[in-house]
Amino acid sequence: MNSDILKLSRNTENAPISSVSTQTVAFSHYNNISAQGPVDPKTGEIVAGGVKEQAKQCLANIKAIVGSIDHVMDDVVKINIFLKNISDVDAVDEVYATFFQNYLPTRMIAAVAALPVDDALIQIDAVISNGEGTPSQEPCDLIKIAKNTGNAPKSSVSTHTVAFSHYNNISAQLPIDPESGKLVAGGVKEQTGQCLKNIKAILESIDVPFDDIVKINIFLTSLSDIEAVNEVYTTFLPASAIARTAAYLPARTTVAVSALPMDALVQIDAVVSHGDGTPPQAVEDRHGLVIRANNTENAPKSSLYTQTVAFSHYNHIAAQLPLDPKTGGMVAGGVKEQAGQCLKNINAIVESVNHVMDDVVKINIQLRNIADIDAVNEIYTTFFKNDLPARTTVGVSAILMDALVQIDAVISNGEGTPP
Repeated sequence: MNSDILKLSRNTENAPISSVSTQTVAFSHYNNISAQGPVDPKTGEIVAGGVKEQAKQCLANIKAIVGSIDHVMDDVVKINIFLKNISDVDAVDEVYATFFQNYLPTRMIAAVAALPVDDALIQIDAVISNGEGTPSQEPCDLIKIAKNTGNAPKSSVSTHTVAFSHYNNISAQLPIDPESGKLVAGGVKEQTGQCLKNIKAILESIDVPFDDIVKINIFLTSLSDIEAVNEVYTTFLPASAIARTAAYLPARTTVAVSALPMDALVQIDAVVSHGDGTPPQAVEDRHGLVIRANNTENAPKSSLYTQTVAFSHYNHIAAQLPLDPKTGGMVAGGVKEQAGQCLKNINAIVESVNHVMDDVVKINIQLRNIADIDAVNEIYTTFFKNDLPARTTVGVSAILMDALVQIDAVISNGEGTPP
């Protein structure tokens, strides 16, 4: 593996094609799949029916994309489901189970304020394994390892952790006591603590320390709870003397959602480095592997996260608000100016680690008003010269600091991290 690894961007006519994203962007041993709405690719229209029919079409679109690159649905390692109504979870699960017979990927599900496709009730994106790698890697029959532990709440629709190559993806954890199967008593502090305890239990079950987390995603039903969440969060991270000495914190995104399963106040998932890799990678490969965290003065800094965390062949970029790094204040103007500033901040971070925006493989955009999507797209496409990354856009009820937009990203890291 070397810095000449190529990003491979592909579309198929068997799924809806977008002017602002590529359906699948592969790099190294992962494929990133753009969010799929319930649109029939033949007609370009939303499918008739309710949430079951819409969920089936979203998954059929993902299956078509996966099939177009000679993969199968059991190669999916992570699924993110965004609903308009959290009460639709059971109906979605009924359809969902028909697409995964042999195993269940990790999963996140939440209700959001709005979706980009008018009248859509659901939107789904995915990450899939890519054993063959991308040129100039040699194909390798890497094995996906899916595990559950009795020390965290089990689900009939997801697996706790799915490892492939040098990453582990952890299912979103609700504040459920694994012994009782119920939400923990108390408020958002207690719930946050339980989510993080569940993640820690999952990591301990596979002999991975908490400081191997490279990216954390926090889903909150009320952003006014963020200070309480942060108070608990900082008791878990940094989690070791070495990490505290280095002041290491993972990249992070906080998303305001309309509702969560079981009426929870918070839900948290994580992406974790996996130094030992998966067979047939040699176990000794894990020794000396480095997580490389970096901040730059040219983008807003935070005491709660690192701007970019690289491990193996990916960089994870923390969510960027439309803040001027020089003043720390919100940029003047409307959503165009704010989207431009978010992307400028990402660009500054990407350049600080000797990369370019065309190395981005996945972008996630949260908008306070989904009607602003056209204005954002007008700015968005000016930041990329070549193939557009995979993308997920959702409408949210609120964004930190009353921003109109927030953007995070995943970028390719051809040079990898030592050794």
